[in-house]
Amino acid sequence: MLKSMLSAFLMYSRIPVPQVEWKEENRRYSLCFFPLIGVIQGIIFILWKILCTKLNFGEILFSCVAVFIPVLVNGGIHLDGFCDTSDMLASYGDKEKRLKILSDSHIGAFAGIRLAVYFILQIGIYSEVKNIKLSVIISLTFVLSRILSSFGAVTFRCAKKSGSLQDFVRPSHKKISLVILSAWLLVCVSGFVITSLKIGICAVILATSVFVYYRYKFYKEIGGITGDTAGWFLQVCELVTAFSILIDN
Repeated sequence: MLKSMLSAFLMYSRIPVPQVEWKEENRRYSLCFFPLIGVIQGIIFILWKILCTKLNFGEILFSCVAVFIPVLVNGGIHLDGFCDTSDMLASYGDKEKRLKILSDSHIGAFAGIRLAVYFILQIGIYSEVKNIKLSVIISLTFVLSRILSSFGAVTFRCAKKSGSLQDFVRPSHKKISLVILSAWLLVCVSGFVITSLKIGICAVILATSVFVYYRYKFYKEIGGITGDTAGWFLQVCELVTAFSILIDN
């Protein structure tokens, strides 16, 4: 279990942890620990909000640095998937061409445009984080997106027989992973509801809607999901779910 946790951190974060051998038995439960990276990311987000409140920093400075926090923690791995998937969705080729675009390491014009729009929207929504309670809600979106992403990885069909996603899905113990992820989900949803019942319900509905759309969209486009589409889902889920804080106004 410890080696599985370290494997998850080594793959999906830039948090310094001891190295472990890259073999399947060390990744059997890695997806169970993926949400833990979101917890750490969320704690940093809350601490930054507390610091800004204490030092009376402005909303623009807070939101600009807040957007950088996920990149600092995960190294931009999910944004890379978001960009690759954005280029793929903008194409009109067949399944093989779309999968080839996902494998291309270069960024296209459509990815650049959508990435710019994404950051603008994210800075805008984070500028509405007026208090610590709302920063907790945003932090919980980091956890929820990773829980649902892991659920998708374990239960959805993969579009390719190889790749980064398959490296974690193939050796995973699916029944145990689903039980642990269900426990994560229960705790996370409870956190939303305890922090704010109204916002929490809205956030869960939005996240669930994105999750359902994620399955429908990529089953239709490429016959399943990949590591890149999982990154796309995580980024879109965090952004859309964050809009729930607006109902607090």
